[in-house]
Amino acid sequence: MKQWLRLLRPGDWLVAALGLGAVLAVSPVPGGQHSNAVLIRAGGAVFRQASLDSDQRISVPGPLGTTVVHIANRKVRIESDPSPRQYCVLQGWLERPGQAAVCLPNRTSIELTGSDHALDSVSY
Repeated sequence: MKQWLRLLRPGDWLVAALGLGAVLAVSPVPGGQHSNAVLIRAGGAVFRQASLDSDQRISVPGPLGTTVVHIANRKVRIESDPSPRQYCVLQGWLERPGQAAVCLPNRTSIELTGSDHALDSVSY
C-alpha cells in the first residue's frame, strides 16, 4: 500500500482535498428543518390540523372507509387506508416540512407544515 502513496504528488493531494471540500459544501445538513404540525385533508377540505408534539392516531373518514393517520416522535404517516394499492401507506414516515402523502381513491391527504419549506425544484 505504501508503494502507491509515494506516487502521489502535492498537486494530487490538493485535487483530492478540493474534491472532498466540494462534496461537503453541497451536502445537506441534517436537522435543519423542523415541522410543527400536520394538515389533514378529507374530500378536498381541511379535516384537522394536529400538533406533532403528542403521539396519537387520528381516524379520517373517506368515501371508501376510514384512513388512520399515526403521529409519533414528531413524525407522521398514514398507517392504514382502504385504497386498493396502498401507495399512501407505502410513503412511510414524513418528517420534513412540505412532505405529503395522498390517498386519491379515499380522497384523503396529509401534509407537514413548518417554517422552513424545502424546495423540490425552482423554475423560471
